[in-house]
Amino acid sequence: MRFVAATFRVMTLGEAIDHLARNTLPPRSLVITFDDGYADNAEAALPILQRLGLRATFFISTGFLNGGRMWNDSVIECVRASSKDSIDLEAFGLARQSLRTIEDRRHCIDALLPRLKYLPLQERADEVLGLQQLCGVGSLPDDLMMSTSQLQSLHRAGMEIGAHTVNHPILKSISAKEAEREIGDGRHALESILDTSVNVFAYPNGKPGKDYESAHVEIVKRLGFRGAVSTAPGTGRAGDDLFQLPRFTPWGRSIPVWGGRLALNQTNVRFDVAGAPSRDQTPK
Repeated sequence: MRFVAATFRVMTLGEAIDHLARNTLPPRSLVITFDDGYADNAEAALPILQRLGLRATFFISTGFLNGGRMWNDSVIECVRASSKDSIDLEAFGLARQSLRTIEDRRHCIDALLPRLKYLPLQERADEVLGLQQLCGVGSLPDDLMMSTSQLQSLHRAGMEIGAHTVNHPILKSISAKEAEREIGDGRHALESILDTSVNVFAYPNGKPGKDYESAHVEIVKRLGFRGAVSTAPGTGRAGDDLFQLPRFTPWGRSIPVWGGRLALNQTNVRFDVAGAPSRDQTPK
């Protein structure tokens, strides 16, 4: 973040949307985003952002506040906490998995997550419960996600809060009516907690055409949001669809690697929900 603060002009997503709409985006503009509402956003990230005078946008799935837990974290915690040396995952379409080493457990988690991600919400919850029993794990952590007071502390610190549905469903896997309820109810809950308007959105999982489609973009527009982000790689530019702005994570534990991936992302071809490549341009 020191590198980011020294190199880029950091702004919230709402500010970037305003600039993109007016074609006034300054050089080296960058938006920092956090998804889902993890407690470490408030406990670890917020103090760093404040020390460096940076603002970020936090997309919150409201159904997990105050002791909730996302399904993928339940999977991780089941496998991590199991005292067994191996588990038979035939019920999940997988072979028996060793749990003897940390790497074995990571491999097991990596095999399970894609098997469950696109299941309907209730079926996925049932499968996770079955995994918990299979792993022989009792209680799971209830402190992974933010509390209401932590969310309010982010807002008071000048951070932007965005909507991210209630239960973080894959929007394409549920009905249009359910999707609109998830998007609208999540926004309403945030506005009630923060006593302010919430007008930016992030599509859960966010892959265009796979996780959401044009009907969901229209729902977001109809509900009065000002813009939204996907997880399609690329750099936001003037003329882009403000309701499908690209976004990516430049993984890396060193500045050269992280910065190199950040620069490489600017050359990526992006895709809209119809699957058509968008025109590449030189970013501002």
